[in-house]
Amino acid sequence: MSATFRLFRFAPLLLLLAGLVAFAGPKLKKTTITKNLTIGVPTDFAALPDDGIAAKYPAQRRPLAVFSSPNGRVGMSVAQNPTTFSNRDYALLLKIYKASIQNMYGKVQFLQEDIRTVNKRDFVLLEFVSTVADTRRTGTLAPIRKYQLVQYAIEGDQLYVFTFDAPAQEQAQWQPVARDIMSSVVMK
Repeated sequence: MSATFRLFRFAPLLLLLAGLVAFAGPKLKKTTITKNLTIGVPTDFAALPDDGIAAKYPAQRRPLAVFSSPNGRVGMSVAQNPTTFSNRDYALLLKIYKASIQNMYGKVQFLQEDIRTVNKRDFVLLEFVSTVADTRRTGTLAPIRKYQLVQYAIEGDQLYVFTFDAPAQEQAQWQPVARDIMSSVVMK
């Protein structure tokens, strides 16, 4: 009876420990994207090869790197595009990109919109849940909802875009990971 009592006395602590381990996000490994750019990538994410990037992003300017979770439902990318804006234009860029995101999706719930400093560099940050409805005349598909965290930075005449996306129903699991990833960006 005494051993059973001791087991029940420690059961809440064991449950708490198991819960913390279960909710601990994946570890990040420092990954070099370019000579002057590194980002933390979850250790179980895989880099898409060039032909995989070309298939997923059939645009002329493909991302510099794309990483995907083992099941392919969660992804992150780093893109670089020319820009005429400078890093003094971040307040304007925040408004422009927020409006662009609102026009791109049927419904957007912004969780965070800010200009923040990460590793001594300013970034425009937009965190949101987007919903796209099936607008075909015979549309019977359920709306697609995604959790996304997008971060922008300008270096010289280049705009860098860091994007993380996951299914909205998995937001609680991936939001801390996405925030850690965005906080790990180092641009020299």
